[in-house]
Amino acid sequence: MNWAGTTGTIAGNAIAAMTPLIFAALGGLFTELTGMLNIALEGLILIGAFFGIVAASMTQSLFAGLVAGSLAAAVLAWAYGSATIRLKANIFVTGLAANIFASGLTVVLSRQWFGTKSVVAFKIPELARPFAGLLGSIPFFGPALFSHTVLVYLSWFFVIAAAVIIRRTPLGMKIRATGANAEAVAASGFRPDAYRLIAIVLSGFFCGMAGVSLSLPLAAYVPNMSAGRGWIALVAIYLGAKSPGKIALACFIFALAESYSNYAQGLFRIPAEFILMIPYAATLIALVAGSLAKRAGKAKG
Repeated sequence: MNWAGTTGTIAGNAIAAMTPLIFAALGGLFTELTGMLNIALEGLILIGAFFGIVAASMTQSLFAGLVAGSLAAAVLAWAYGSATIRLKANIFVTGLAANIFASGLTVVLSRQWFGTKSVVAFKIPELARPFAGLLGSIPFFGPALFSHTVLVYLSWFFVIAAAVIIRRTPLGMKIRATGANAEAVAASGFRPDAYRLIAIVLSGFFCGMAGVSLSLPLAAYVPNMSAGRGWIALVAIYLGAKSPGKIALACFIFALAESYSNYAQGLFRIPAEFILMIPYAATLIALVAGSLAKRAGKAKG
């Protein structure tokens, strides 16, 4: 067995698989920094995936698909945020409602527009792989790091951009201040609820890109294709201590578990259901380990 080649393949697949997790986790990070737990990430991802691939197919423009998916999810996030913040609805109820609404809406529209509630395939342009030609031939590192679509590198860019926004801009400082002490923000003449709503809309924007990064490479929409990634993204935010760089690392670990589970299906003679549990088991183990480590740190302090 070519262990170097196998390791490179698993790592390369993990880097591709971490892309939607990064986008979703960045979205959830902004709401988390304002002191709100956004459990609507799953629904926002689905909306982005559906409207992104439909727009890309209609216009034959991948950029139009990216914009449409992001904006559609941002609109749902605005509606969800308005019900939560302005109408004072329970955030968990509205979050679950957003997830159910997104799942149902995509199925209904798929049936009305394409005549099926199952998988819908689309003809769209192929995603660019900007570094595959020049750097993709480098042994091991080339296929693992430089053979990916532009969406992978776009997610890395937004990790850096999110860190800059959060730490170096007035908007980021006000978002963090809202989560730390909303009363002080209000006393300074600013409206904490406005920054909470901005954070939720940003969350929708990033989750829309997460959805697009699922549907565009596949050139298809699969019902409920978010497949728990929104929940995994929430765990990544927790394990990454609300730091974009650490969150990206947590996303890679979860994606590595997913990549290995895909590889292991053809390697071990055990039921596929157990192998497919690997990413979710890794998420649960990481959550428990992180909680124990945090408790141990507090005990020492």
